[in-house]
Amino acid sequence: MNNEASLYLADGAPITRGDPTEIALLVAAAKTGLFKGDLEEGLPRLGWIPFEPERGFSATAHPSDESQMVLLKGAPERVLAMCAVAAESENMSDLIAPDIIVETADRLGREGFRVLAFAEGVRKAGLDTDTDLDFLTFLGLVGIMDPPRPEVPAAIASCRSAGIRVLMLTGDHRSTAAAIAARVGIEPSDEVVEGKEVEAMGEVELAEVCSRVSVFARVEPHHKLRIVQTLRRQGMVVAVTGDGVNDAPALRASDIGVAMGMRGTDVAKEASDIVITDDNFATIVAAIEEGRVVFDNVRKVTFFLLSTGIAAVIAIFAAIIIGFPLPLLPAQIIWVNLVTNGIQVSALAFEPGESGTLRRSPRPRDEGILSSLLWERVGLVGVIIAIATLGFFLFEYYELNYSLEHARTMALTTMVMFQAIHVGNARSEHLSAFQKSPFSNPFLLVGTIVALLIHAASLYLGPTQRLLEVEPLTLTEWFRIAVASISVVLAVELHKKLRRPAS
Repeated sequence: MNNEASLYLADGAPITRGDPTEIALLVAAAKTGLFKGDLEEGLPRLGWIPFEPERGFSATAHPSDESQMVLLKGAPERVLAMCAVAAESENMSDLIAPDIIVETADRLGREGFRVLAFAEGVRKAGLDTDTDLDFLTFLGLVGIMDPPRPEVPAAIASCRSAGIRVLMLTGDHRSTAAAIAARVGIEPSDEVVEGKEVEAMGEVELAEVCSRVSVFARVEPHHKLRIVQTLRRQGMVVAVTGDGVNDAPALRASDIGVAMGMRGTDVAKEASDIVITDDNFATIVAAIEEGRVVFDNVRKVTFFLLSTGIAAVIAIFAAIIIGFPLPLLPAQIIWVNLVTNGIQVSALAFEPGESGTLRRSPRPRDEGILSSLLWERVGLVGVIIAIATLGFFLFEYYELNYSLEHARTMALTTMVMFQAIHVGNARSEHLSAFQKSPFSNPFLLVGTIVALLIHAASLYLGPTQRLLEVEPLTLTEWFRIAVASISVVLAVELHKKLRRPAS
């Protein structure tokens, strides 16, 4: 009767609506032949005190002779404090003593059950939120098992290897929280902190507790909010998952609020940044992994574009400062950036994730798209490609006395060839280019070949010759450029070896 869920049959199949805990109670009652709908006809609800975390119980009032029958359920310690006696039964005589009731509730909690206590009483006056309830009769306990999904322990283990710390903030009893935490593999700790303890702590003490304790029990919304704010002040990136109205403050205060799509309330969804449609923690971990892959690919593309772009800038500025003719014309620079370079950049975005993506520690919060390591590599690659481009240009023009158009064709082709080779370096920040199979990203393999073929065709077709002001190259010249372009691979491989992160 003290229940906000509904259970009814439609075409012989049970239909349920409401909170999972409330539904579980209705199903348990139905198995004994008690149905809420049937009972409500003779026992209409006269008053109601809804459940609130800070209250710890809910109560309803129903007619009983000339008075009202009060039905109450809630946290065992809260309900027991309002009881004067316990209902007697031949089968329950050993549960009369309060210490036995407390021990039984604690044992159920240690076994991973969510425990609710039930009591009843009689009142002459009405029932509202200001009503003081006492002298009730304790009826019994119910243990509800909400088992974690089988994939959750593996997901939490993946989080730990990824440098992600998982904390449990629950309204459940201390023993239940500890049992579930152990079952799913949350960081082992002998300490479980309750919300009332959080409330009594100062900022410094709470910061110390949050740094070492992973399980918080009997927490209320303002406790969750305070814990999230404390973690953020410590420089953590905090993601909060929740489904209820009471989770909204913590969801809003976090860096990333994650609401449950199936059983989450509209308030929780509105307060969140992300909604998980299957209510599965493993999905969040998969999203973290995919997010790292996406960020890695953004970083790879940025590194590739900057290193090749800086090379063109260095070559052109060096020629201007020294007083040489421009090694590349504006149309040729556009050709490199939009045609040959553009094809490879688009394909590089499809680079599959590396096997150790979830075993890496999170990157520093204040680190930009490129790390200091990659900025070093940008400069190294830019200088090498610039030297080769300008070197071929000057050698062809001044030493071999070729035309300016021919020298610029050599410079342009050198830039294109170096890019085609260098894109292999960009596929991984730390792994050798030779450890990455060219067939693992067929888009990049095909894109690089197509880019080279398009450029080669442009050197021998009349319209593109006139547009780009280029001339055909001999096989010997192509070979010289190809051999020179290997230098960028050797340089980056050496840099990766010397600057390899500690394992």
